Amino acid sequence: MRFLSVLRWIGIGLLMALVWQLQAWRYGAQLEHQAASHLQTLNQQNQAALSQQRAEQEKRLALEQQLNANDHQHTQEMNDAQRNQAALRDRLATADVRLSVLFDAADSASGCTVPATTTAGSLVHAAPRARLDPAHAQRIIRITDDGDSALIALRACQVYVQAVAR
Repeated sequence: MRFLSVLRWIGIGLLMALVWQLQAWRYGAQLEHQAASHLQTLNQQNQAALSQQRAEQEKRLALEQQLNANDHQHTQEMNDAQRNQAALRDRLATADVRLSVLFDAADSASGCTVPATTTAGSLVHAAPRARLDPAHAQRIIRITDDGDSALIALRACQVYVQAVAR
């Protein structure tokens, strides 16, 4: 009898061990499934982040190329303006061209005796002009050159800001 009692206790112990092992296997399978699911989610998030990073890099590269093209264009404009201003300065220096200003024929203080309008039977006069001193003309050309350069630089800055703001 004692032997049967011991066998019963051993049987109950084995049964409990078997149930415990089955539960451990089931729990392990659940953990494995959960880990695989978590790994799949992480991989999907990683792929999404990589594709977003690629898209941002492509946008940055396109913006850099656009800015380089704009910079090249504005540099070319600046060089053209400087070349034109230098040619005008050279022409002023060699007296090929002279800068002049119009007189106001209606202004009595100017001392201009040329009539502002023509009458019947009179000669047609061109508008009275006065030549500028070459040194003053050079200063005027330098001022307009600086203004042209400033406008080109301002336009380049505006294009840059618009491109970056997009």
